[in-house]
Amino acid sequence: MTSEIDTLFEAAQANAKLLPARPDNPTLLKIYALYKQATEGDNTGKKPSFSDIVARAKWDAWTALKGTSAEDAKQKYVDLIESLRSA
Repeated sequence: MTSEIDTLFEAAQANAKLLPARPDNPTLLKIYALYKQATEGDNTGKKPSFSDIVARAKWDAWTALKGTSAEDAKQKYVDLIESLRSA
């Protein structure tokens, strides 16, 4: 059984590909981190090396959401995508 937030989250994932403009890097990191938290939970991966700037930024963004429930992460993801669509 799919909950309402799951339905909204799936729609937001599709809408994320249709944004009118490419979000800036901090916003892209937030989208990535919320998605990972919503779908996988807390980050348990090893911290990437300092020289791998992109992987490190993604890891840091996801780790910052530690303890956020999947439902909360999905709602924040949906809200963020909606705000970008109407911007």
